[in-house]
Amino acid sequence: MSYTRRTKVELAQRVARDIHDGAYVNLGIGQPTLVANHLPPGIEVVLHSENGILGMGPAPAAGEEDYDLINAGKQPVTLLAGGSFFHHADSFGMMRGGHIDICVLGAFQVSVKGDLANWSTGEPDAIPAVGGAMDLAVGARQTWVMMDLLTKQGQSKLVEQCSYPLTGVACVKRVYSDLATLECTPQGLRLIDAVEGLDRAELERLIGLPVAA
Repeated sequence: MSYTRRTKVELAQRVARDIHDGAYVNLGIGQPTLVANHLPPGIEVVLHSENGILGMGPAPAAGEEDYDLINAGKQPVTLLAGGSFFHHADSFGMMRGGHIDICVLGAFQVSVKGDLANWSTGEPDAIPAVGGAMDLAVGARQTWVMMDLLTKQGQSKLVEQCSYPLTGVACVKRVYSDLATLECTPQGLRLIDAVEGLDRAELERLIGLPVAA
């Protein structure tokens, strides 16, 4: 079977396509930050960063970075007209108070029922990095995950039950990956779309779990 994985840019474009007009969105550290560069024209999306920014724009052009203007991952960002800065506590108040429509996070593992593990692999030398992920995972109206479907060793990051420490329970609604987009439901995984050439049977083989149409 011949198929081509989505590039990081194509994956960011795929996520961006599903963000609705008027949404308040938090983009997690790593791959999710790329989504800011691919939001569809003609819609207004207000990007939030947990370190206290609202109204971020795309990444700055090379040579135009301002390291006094950074996101939660310490990457330089831009600010759109009307953007604002505020206290860290107010930012977490937004997150915990249900004022974020969508958060897009990376993950080590996601279970079929939407449990999220993204802050530690539990290894003795692993650096815990929970940040605001626990607050976002349960506080946002929708939690989406953006990740490679398989590890470098070829193991599925979508699992029956997470073996890594949990960030949140039954919080993930969708998984956007380099091979397919899936929905996590109480009944298990449901396929939204897959890359060209990858059928549901092969996807089930790769994941090792049933996937409903």
